[in-house]
Amino acid sequence: MAAGAFLAARSHSEASTTIHALSEDTHFHGIAVAPTDPSRLYLATHYGLYAVAGDGSATRLWPVQDFMGFTPHPTEPSTLYASGHPAGGGNLGFIAFEDGGVSWSQLAEGVGGPVDFHQMDVSPADPKTIYGAYGGQLQVSRDGSSWEVVGPAPEGLIDLAASSKDPSTLYAATQSGLLKSEDGGRTWQDAYWLRQPATMVHVTPDGAVYAFVVGTGLIETVEPKLSWQTVSKDGFGGDYALHFAVDPTSHSKIYAMTFDPQSKQQAVLG
Repeated sequence: MAAGAFLAARSHSEASTTIHALSEDTHFHGIAVAPTDPSRLYLATHYGLYAVAGDGSATRLWPVQDFMGFTPHPTEPSTLYASGHPAGGGNLGFIAFEDGGVSWSQLAEGVGGPVDFHQMDVSPADPKTIYGAYGGQLQVSRDGSSWEVVGPAPEGLIDLAASSKDPSTLYAATQSGLLKSEDGGRTWQDAYWLRQPATMVHVTPDGAVYAFVVGTGLIETVEPKLSWQTVSKDGFGGDYALHFAVDPTSHSKIYAMTFDPQSKQQAVLG
């Protein structure tokens, strides 16, 4: 992986800015490559959803909202999902962008909602199956509108990813390690032999699984096996990877949203 800086620096949450500016003024909550234009990234932040061009310029696509749980639909290029907080307070529930981020609508409030899913993913194996974590509970929907509680979310949950092979299989990055569930999140087992904090897990539609384990670095395997290999130990310069995206047209081109535990600064690397 080439881990050169895609851009990183200081920001003012303006409608037209740069990713170089955004990184010091707001929090990054998710990243995705635009399937219809791989030169463009979607960046979900505390101050809204931005489209980022190859030169690092960033344009806010919607008035200020704090978008959490940001995840693209695995088969519909124009659909993006999120949760989070409106600018005026409260929670957004489960929302969808149906036109590449230009406008959004609430699809459901979720159980005990409106929810604020900080961790959420859509199953590549069955895109009607969506998982989200809220209030210490893991919820699931089979249609996007009706939600039910599965059970407690893994303790110390940081990130969540659904399998590309089985809609009942999930991965969880937690403060105590990388976990896997084969029963829709009801029970969890270790997914990696080393029990160190895992800050990110990501599954591509074709079955590649990436995770970041503190002290080990970026690891990768291909489903259904969990034969992990280290992709990059020092490529992030001591930073942790928090979010991840893969170019659907070129799987060798990957982007990582990173966090420096010392300076607390974020960056996007690619």
